Amino acid sequence: QVQLVESGGGLVRTGDSLRLSCVVSGGTFATYDMGWFRQAPGKEREFVAYISRFSGTIYYSDSTKGRFTLTRDNAKDTMYLRMTSLEPEDTGVYYCARKTRSSFYYDPRNYGTWGQGTQVTVSS
Repeated sequence: QVQLVESGGGLVRTGDSLRLSCVVSGGTFATYDMGWFRQAPGKEREFVAYISRFSGTIYYSDSTKGRFTLTRDNAKDTMYLRMTSLEPEDTGVYYCARKTRSSFYYDPRNYGTWGQGTQVTVSS
């Protein structure tokens, strides 16, 4: 059974940086299309970024493009999200997810495996 574990969240100030990690076990990570989503209290889960297997395609949300960088290291079964110039609006629980349906990359309904999430809080 495929499992995803996020780490790297924390409390930072506006303008700071964080790097989130997602470690994948129980499957062949190199063949997976992966994504990051986030959810703030009282809000719907929001698409953040997507990366295809072998890093051939990368997409970012409009709010994160230019500030966030998504990478993967297939040799380590790990996906990373480097976040810079963080803003209070970036606050939320960040989830790593594995895409399991051949449809829109930004729709969480197309992701079948999720981690437990890691909290990111950006103070003003």
